[in-house]
Amino acid sequence: MRKALVVIAACAALALVGGCASSLTGDTYSRDEARTVQTVRMGTIETLRPVKIEGTKTPIGAGAGAIIGGVAGSGVGGGRGSAVAAVIGAVAGGLLGAMTEEGLTRTQGVEITVLEDDGSMRAYVQQVEENQIFRVGERVRILSVNGTSRVAH
Repeated sequence: MRKALVVIAACAALALVGGCASSLTGDTYSRDEARTVQTVRMGTIETLRPVKIEGTKTPIGAGAGAIIGGVAGSGVGGGRGSAVAAVIGAVAGGLLGAMTEEGLTRTQGVEITVLEDDGSMRAYVQQVEENQIFRVGERVRILSVNGTSRVAH
């Protein structure tokens, strides 16, 4: 019974962590950004650099890990030993859950430095997309809305 509970809790935690990841691609808009006027600037790509975009660090991963670790730890020993094992399991599970969440939601990004037509040089970071390949010297559009900018063809 305990093993089944741990497996169910682990699956629920993974579903929660995966559901929290938001897309950082140039072609994904939040609901608030849809149907909002955007500023469009034009420019030429000067440099491209691969970067890593760190994953999310919400309390969900740590909380789910702590619950799973606590339940698993409570099954070790009996009496007072069970309570100590539950606490140790909860702490270890919380740390492992936080690291797992960050690792699962980490993504590959690209830093795009653009010389804009007004003479300013700006860098933009967004998630790599399979259908969007940028090249140095290419003309691009920079779309900005509500403090968020993205580079597009």
